Amino acid sequence: MDKAQALQTFWSSFDLPAYDVNSVPSTAQMPYITYEASTDSFDNQVSLNASLWYRSSSWEEITKKSEEIARSIVKMNPPTVEIDGGRMYITKETPFAQRMGDEERSIRRIVMMIDVEFMTET
Repeated sequence: MDKAQALQTFWSSFDLPAYDVNSVPSTAQMPYITYEASTDSFDNQVSLNASLWYRSSSWEEITKKSEEIARSIVKMNPPTVEIDGGRMYITKETPFAQRMGDEERSIRRIVMMIDVEFMTET
């Protein structure tokens, strides 16, 4: 699995569709996750964000999902995913989750920040 596939696999592991932020299909229906797909090599930490998108009048469900994702990262021991030629190391950034407003009042969005180190030669 290459680096982009590893990011897709990680974000897809939370029982929601996950899309590269630049590839969200026009038919996508909330809830879903969008994520940045930037990569680098060993000793270069990459700060990435992902967004949870829900259509709701309440923050309850989306907040529970962001907490589930945070717990998942903390419980990973070690917090890595195997990739071709090495591993992808994931940690939460501070702040991890932030509520965001939207012009459409029925949309709830939480932006999550992670740091990733690709432990590979290239």
